[in-house]
Amino acid sequence: MHNVKEYIDEHKNRFLHELVELLKIPSISADSAFSQDVLDTAEAVKEALEKAGCDVVEIHETDGYPIVYGEKIINPNLPTVLVYGHYDVQPPDPMDLWNSPPFEPVIKETELHPQGAIFARGACDDKGQMFMHVKALEFMVNTDQLPCNVKFMIEGEEEVGSSNPPPTLRKRRKNLKTT
Repeated sequence: MHNVKEYIDEHKNRFLHELVELLKIPSISADSAFSQDVLDTAEAVKEALEKAGCDVVEIHETDGYPIVYGEKIINPNLPTVLVYGHYDVQPPDPMDLWNSPPFEPVIKETELHPQGAIFARGACDDKGQMFMHVKALEFMVNTDQLPCNVKFMIEGEEEVGSSNPPPTLRKRRKNLKTT
């Protein structure tokens, strides 16, 4: 199967389940009460990258929340794409503006989304977008269509200013080098 639409149709239920489980984790980096949830989310991202086909997946500690690094190198002579994302989310306040609990994802149809959309904190910014990139890698790896090398850098402090990733990235600069 080399058609992306067919692949999505075949795996849609699994994709939705995996994304919903990720969205359930309240990875609120701005509130220390959720520190363990942020760390748990880093582990979940690591597992997702491994399952998607990355050959190297590592969690790099920082002075704050860790960076999840993954790579799939198919040929060092090919170009490399670097995918950046974050797994932390904004606090859901004010709670009275939510129609459903922010960490209990629901799929509902709306005028804007007649075929349905997932409503949860992080569904778009940025767990959903990051997850889409991971699943794109999975498709390309599983169908032998990956045209380049891919590296992922997914961090856990974007919503609080990302002050800790830069020193770690400077130390690991050669890992992130792309051609």
